[in-house]
Amino acid sequence: MANVPVPASGTAPRPDKPIHPKGLYKAFAASLTGTALEWYDFAVYSAAAAVVFPLVFFPSSDPLTGTILAFSTYAVGYVSRPVGGIIFGRLGDRIGRKKVLVTTLMIIGVATVLIGVLPGYATIGIAAPIILVLLRFAQGVGVGGEWGGAVLLSSEYGDPHRRGFWASAAQVGPPAGNLMANGALAVLTLALTEEQFIGFGWRIAFLVSAVLVGFGLWIRLKLEDTPIFKAIEAHGEQPHAPVREVFSTELRPLIAATLCRVGPDVLYALFTVFTLTYGIQTLGYERSQVLTAVLIGSAFQLFMIPLAGAVSDRFNRRLVYGTAAVVGAVWTFIFFGVLGGDNEPMLIAGIVLGLMAHSFMYGPQAAFIVEQFSPRLRSTGSSLAYTFAGVIGGAIAPLMFTLLLAQFGTWIPVAIYVAVAAGVTAVGLALGRDSNTVEDEDYRLLLEGSALERQQVAHSKGN
Repeated sequence: MANVPVPASGTAPRPDKPIHPKGLYKAFAASLTGTALEWYDFAVYSAAAAVVFPLVFFPSSDPLTGTILAFSTYAVGYVSRPVGGIIFGRLGDRIGRKKVLVTTLMIIGVATVLIGVLPGYATIGIAAPIILVLLRFAQGVGVGGEWGGAVLLSSEYGDPHRRGFWASAAQVGPPAGNLMANGALAVLTLALTEEQFIGFGWRIAFLVSAVLVGFGLWIRLKLEDTPIFKAIEAHGEQPHAPVREVFSTELRPLIAATLCRVGPDVLYALFTVFTLTYGIQTLGYERSQVLTAVLIGSAFQLFMIPLAGAVSDRFNRRLVYGTAAVVGAVWTFIFFGVLGGDNEPMLIAGIVLGLMAHSFMYGPQAAFIVEQFSPRLRSTGSSLAYTFAGVIGGAIAPLMFTLLLAQFGTWIPVAIYVAVAAGVTAVGLALGRDSNTVEDEDYRLLLEGSALERQQVAHSKGN
């Protein structure tokens, strides 16, 4: 913790109760809401891109719009995330976590709602797919800045000794968002004909996100900024060039935080994305069977991710994380080795257990990444690690799985790819450091000291 005045002892007593308990649950909900919206949008957009967008925005008779479709679907959402990570990550360290989170939630929400009301190609021509690409880019920018701030909002409000649990709020977002999106799509599919769904039903799924945005904004606007940032701000310790400072002084933590994400991202892509294609096209399962298995696994994750975060608070976080990486890699070989085309219970059990292994990496992940950086640079460092890892991990994993299966005609190279990704995570964990709660406690004492000093000054003026 550079250039920050600390108590004479350099340490602080462990608090018996969480910091600001009244705001803790609001911070947890605010953190979860943003990431749930992100993944709700991701799932709804993916479904619409496969079924609706080619008809509404990208007619096959126009080669130019077909090219834009490929670009928007596979590149824009990921290319723009590092942009958001750089912009909003540094702002989180400069102006505060809360202000950034309100802004990123507005960007994601407004872009999603605008997609829901965007006229199609038949109405406004080539402007329709161009605007869609721009809105998708805006979503990616918002997402890139959302995660780091969301993690800090919940973790810096809570007891640093329970950071694994409180930071897991943002990690619950993916299964929660996937469940809500698939639930919304299922209701619309049952309630509407195919013509109605393509005509206007898909727009309802996008417009529903406004409810999540409204709820998230209501919570975030009522919260104060985190105690850690308030202490940093009170002592004028905000970094002037946080991105440059992360690369110059905390490069190893950045590498460790980036690499540790690769394994979980790849494993998640395997059990939630690739299994749909492999199960249907290779093994002959019905789409509903594979989708049901994924949804059951996602439902389990709603509870397993916070549990895994809490477990990592009681035991060494890197050990819990690393053990789950090994289990995930080994289970992938077992899963493909025993899975057949006529065993739905095994399909469900296999995906559920695979996502449980993912949960025990993903639950502790947020806390581990936060702990790699000094409090002054946490927003920037965490956001950069999240977005960089997303590009090299989750973004290309489904494509690599498909190419490997097509090239070799067997699942073995796919499983090896997962094992290599788990090895990359192990390297990141080895480069990283264990939890250091003293940094947070020192800042907390600084904030309490500043508050006491203000009270004394006010009292003396009153006299």
